[in-house]
Parts: sequence; structure tokens; C-alpha cells
Amino acid sequence: MFKLEELTKAPEKIWSDILVFPWWILLLWGILALLIGIAFLATPGITTVLFITFLGLYWFIGGLFTFGSVFIDKSNRGWKIFLAIISIIAGIIILLYPLYSTVFVLSFFVIFIGFYAIFIGCAYLFQSFSKKDAGLGVLGILSLIFGIILLCFPLITAALIPFIAGILALIFGIAAIFTSIGLKKKQAAATI
Repeated sequence: MFKLEELTKAPEKIWSDILVFPWWILLLWGILALLIGIAFLATPGITTVLFITFLGLYWFIGGLFTFGSVFIDKSNRGWKIFLAIISIIAGIIILLYPLYSTVFVLSFFVIFIGFYAIFIGCAYLFQSFSKKDAGLGVLGILSLIFGIILLCFPLITAALIPFIAGILALIFGIAAIFTSIGLKKKQAAATI
């Protein structure tokens, strides 16, 4: 349980933690996000295939490490072996068939988000009727419409994901760059 004193000191703790964080790491993060955003917008197909290929490599290596952890930590051995096998198989399939895997992974992602949106929409509608809250009802209807659109047009939506990712990466990159500049000024002022 939190004490009132801890909650009132929380902003001071956050600022002290932020002032210790190196500003140049945030700047590099912003530049990297900016470059990734430009890559997604300039060459969405190639960048998406590369992204999915790196995801396959990550799953493959992660599966190997998960399998290796079975010999170090004996707890949950069955789950670790199961997850390792699934990760290794998914990684190998993606690495062997990067083009097909890109379409499949993006489509699966869109379908998953579509079902999730419908589930959340139904939950919001149920809450809106039980709590007599029109705002939740509107959110529920919007979420249902969004989910139905995603499920009706999964390939079109999957084709738009690189552009959305590119725009978001540009926004986050620019925000991180400006934040790093502000952080550098705050850190310089704090050391004086």
C-alpha cells in the first residue's frame, strides 16, 4: 500500500531519475525512430519484410535461449520446452519464407486486433447498459465498428500497417529528439 508521503514525493523522484538518464541515449533513440519511420514510408514493402525477418530471427534465438534455460532453471520445464519449440519453429518458418510470413503475420495481427476490438466493444456496451453510461456505449459501438472493419478487410488493413508504423515512428522520433534537447538543458541547469 502506498503512503501519502510516497505519493507526494513521486514527482521529485521521477525528476531525479530523469535527470540521471543520459540525454544522448534519448537523442539516438529519436534519430533511430526517425530513420525507421522514413524507411517504412519510403519503402514500406522492403522495410516490412526486413522487420518481419528480424522478428523471425528474434523468435528463433529466443527459442534457443528458452530451451537452454530448461537446463539452468528446472521450474515450469514443460511450458519452457513448449514455448521454445513454438518459437524455434515460428522463427525457422519466417526465416525460410519471409514474403509469405510477412503477409501471414500482418494479417494475423490485424485479425487478432479485430477480435480484440469486438470483445472490448461488447464489454463496453455491457458496462454502459449496467452503469447507464452513454460514454461507454459510444466507445463500445466505435470499438465494434473498428473490429468489424478490421475483420472484413484484413489484407487492406495489413497493407496499411507499414504506413501507420512509419507515421508513428516519425512522430515518436521527433518527440524523442525534442525531449532529449530539453533534457540536456535541464541536466545542464541541474549541474550548475
